[in-house]
Amino acid sequence: MSAETPPFHELHLIVGFDGSPAAMRALDTSARLLAVRPPGRITVVWVAHLTSTVRLSADAVEIVELRAAAAARLGDSQVAWDFQWRQGLIAHELIAVAESVQAARPDDVVVIEVGSSSSAMHRMVGSVAVNLARHSPVPVTVVP
Repeated sequence: MSAETPPFHELHLIVGFDGSPAAMRALDTSARLLAVRPPGRITVVWVAHLTSTVRLSADAVEIVELRAAAAARLGDSQVAWDFQWRQGLIAHELIAVAESVQAARPDDVVVIEVGSSSSAMHRMVGSVAVNLARHSPVPVTVVP
């Protein structure tokens, strides 16, 4: 029998964040998880659907506001975090972030966290959580 301690890997949580109540719950859950299971870090990701350069200035304001909201939520948690802005399909971009983290830090345990939503748009076009569950190469946690 071996008394070796198994390797302890850093947990890297990728949190899809748009400022909605569901996204706030996912961010709060991530911070609580890392508070009891260090070491780890959070990458907060907002994905925009830019249709023209006219929208770019409005999105720039939204980026600042969302980053500030994330900072306010994570400020007291003592958890390392960063913020990324991406453009494209939400599930695809979250997977791309997870894959880039995994490539850069292969010993980390990478998990995508999203909040669940029951909006009419999600029922019509399919939710991000369902798309992630079908296509993600890393574990996905859906926070109710």
